[in-house]
Amino acid sequence: MRKMILAAVAAATLVPTFAGAQSYGEVRRDQREIRESRRDLQDARRYGDRGDVRDARRELREDRREAREDWRDYRRTHGNVYRRPAYVGPRGYRYRPVNVGYQFAPNYYGRQYWINDYQTYRLARPAYGYQRWVRYGRDVVLVDTRNGRVAQVNNGFFY
Repeated sequence: MRKMILAAVAAATLVPTFAGAQSYGEVRRDQREIRESRRDLQDARRYGDRGDVRDARRELREDRREAREDWRDYRRTHGNVYRRPAYVGPRGYRYRPVNVGYQFAPNYYGRQYWINDYQTYRLARPAYGYQRWVRYGRDVVLVDTRNGRVAQVNNGFFY
């Protein structure tokens, strides 16, 4: 009897740990729900009244919030993936927060700073050929490699 109780307690403590991890299929479902909510919002703007638009906006906001919470849960349960060695920038490197539209010098988005396994970090697929996810300090930046412009920034991405 005692062994059965201990096994039940151990199972109860382990189940939330396993349930917190989000599979790739769940990420795709979240993204699909967000796309559908965007379409519903467009349809409501075209054909609906104010109430329909308000409801569609609320639905889209809830879907985005849910996807963000799922990503945070994944990051919390897979913390070792987001711990990387110290960042060593190019010569003369000094960290400055960047925004969309900032232009990097070419040595900041060289091959040694690329993040090729973007799926591991649950990052969106960059546009084929000319966009790359680049590590910049603790941040991850989507850079257009043709001109060095920043397209997207994820601040405080790595621990």
